[in-house]
Amino acid sequence: MGIRVLPSELIDQIAAGEVVERPAAVVKELIENSLDAGASRIDLEIEAGGTRLIRVTDNGKGIAADELTLAMSRHATSKISSLDDLEALATLGFRGEALPSIGSVARLKLTSRAADAPQAWSLVCDGGAIGEPKPAALGVGTTVEVRELFFNTPARRKFLRSERTEYSHLDDVVKSLALARPDVAFSLKHDQKGQFSLPVATDRAAREARIAALCGDELLEHATWFERAVEGMSLEGWVAAPTFSRAQPDLQFTFVNGRFVRDKLLKHAIRHAYRDVLYQARHPACVLFLTIDPRRVDVNAHPAKLEIRFRDSRSVHDFVFRTIESVLAHPESQVGESRPAPAVLPAAPGDGAPRQISELPLGQSSRRLPPLYQRLHSQPPLSITRVAEPRDPAASPALDLGTALAQLGGIYVLAEVAEGLVIVDMHAAHERITYEAMKLEFAADRLAAEPLLIPIDLRLAEREADVVENLQGALTQLGFAVERRGIGEIRVLAVPRLLADADIATLVREVVADLAIQGTSTTVEAAADALLADMACHSAVRANRRLGLEEMNALLRQMEQTPRIDQCNHGRPTWTRVTLGELDRLFLRGR
Repeated sequence: MGIRVLPSELIDQIAAGEVVERPAAVVKELIENSLDAGASRIDLEIEAGGTRLIRVTDNGKGIAADELTLAMSRHATSKISSLDDLEALATLGFRGEALPSIGSVARLKLTSRAADAPQAWSLVCDGGAIGEPKPAALGVGTTVEVRELFFNTPARRKFLRSERTEYSHLDDVVKSLALARPDVAFSLKHDQKGQFSLPVATDRAAREARIAALCGDELLEHATWFERAVEGMSLEGWVAAPTFSRAQPDLQFTFVNGRFVRDKLLKHAIRHAYRDVLYQARHPACVLFLTIDPRRVDVNAHPAKLEIRFRDSRSVHDFVFRTIESVLAHPESQVGESRPAPAVLPAAPGDGAPRQISELPLGQSSRRLPPLYQRLHSQPPLSITRVAEPRDPAASPALDLGTALAQLGGIYVLAEVAEGLVIVDMHAAHERITYEAMKLEFAADRLAAEPLLIPIDLRLAEREADVVENLQGALTQLGFAVERRGIGEIRVLAVPRLLADADIATLVREVVADLAIQGTSTTVEAAADALLADMACHSAVRANRRLGLEEMNALLRQMEQTPRIDQCNHGRPTWTRVTLGELDRLFLRGR
């Protein structure tokens, strides 16, 4: 077959395939058009999961009568006019493909009235055939009706799932758009039944009410709100405690400049921030809003604009990772602020002078530690030492775990606080304390290079060998000494001291792969943290170890000044609180 220009009908079908995947994609395009038109209210009506009817009504600025036909033309838009506009895109859409693409595979009716127009006008597009504008009745704004999606393309209609499944995808899209724009009111009806009606949310309390309505109250019960700005970027939102993790990333919402995205870089940054406090197979829950100069991000990397590219991906990744890590470490304080000094033990009865508590060796014998730790240090990793002084009620710590009362079952420490009772899992808590102390202890040594007695030769793809040759500085910073020996061969001369006993070949390959794709690597840091976490678990106080009150109080004070103390290294909670009100309900007091 020779080269030829395709007929316009086939071109429209190809364009529709890029934009219109299923009813949810239609809803996304139409609602984004409404948002770009300045709508403050959007009403959505759905029938049969969106396959029979999709109706989107907004109160935006509308379309002039003489522009209705142009709106149904390909590559016609009011959102950009030059290359500069494209490079600094501030709208959700711009390609001008949505309406003509939808109209080519459905029966579409566009009705709109501009603010200065005496009446509304409507236009019908039936399977790509555009009619003439006609007078219609409508207030200022636009209504788009899409009926019988894929009626003229049976092959594509067969790929649609059940009505319930299609509605589930559609509901996810509407939920993400409603979370992205709290300044806009949304309502949704499915098969004549109201699903939700969300008023405008202008303050934090109203935004949290919207999140609760769309994602459930439980998310906010476990979430911490934060905001931070640095170097032209700002990040705010809610991150859930690791104990509220999910089997799927269904409650993970990331927005960039008001646009919902599923960006791999952001997901990696979030996952990396939770690495110390979350089970590997679990997913964190969060609602995050990143604001950045539009010129520093390319939103035209995907037809549906769900994937984006950052011009300086490394700085964005580091900013998101460090911010969330800080929030998880100090959920009770504002990001960037230091945690107040921890409370100390009360003085002994009848003794007003401060007293020194000798070392309380909660750690196990070094003989039970992994061989690597024994080689580096001959002493147990942690002994809790505290100076006891009377509590100062005016300078109470941000995290107050109270005063120890007793030990239960050889596992739990019971402590009294003003609100009621605190219950601590002593092994999980001491594991976190030990781990954080070891990370500080090895902060300088974890990436220190240790020469190998016998260098290791590895064969890589030529592209990966080029990475080794071109990114020697990055490899040196990670503790490696690697040289290129041939087209696809490298020699490993030194590795990070802490990982000298690891699988060097696998570690180097993973680091090189990270550098090739992202320009940076967290593999070494993650491997070192995993090893330290294993050491901390081995050295933490075990169940059935009897502790005295001094030891229990020392453990509580150390917990109060330890970051990420709410979870152990494996993601289990370390402590919980039972309030007096909850105890009263158990015993029916006041009834």
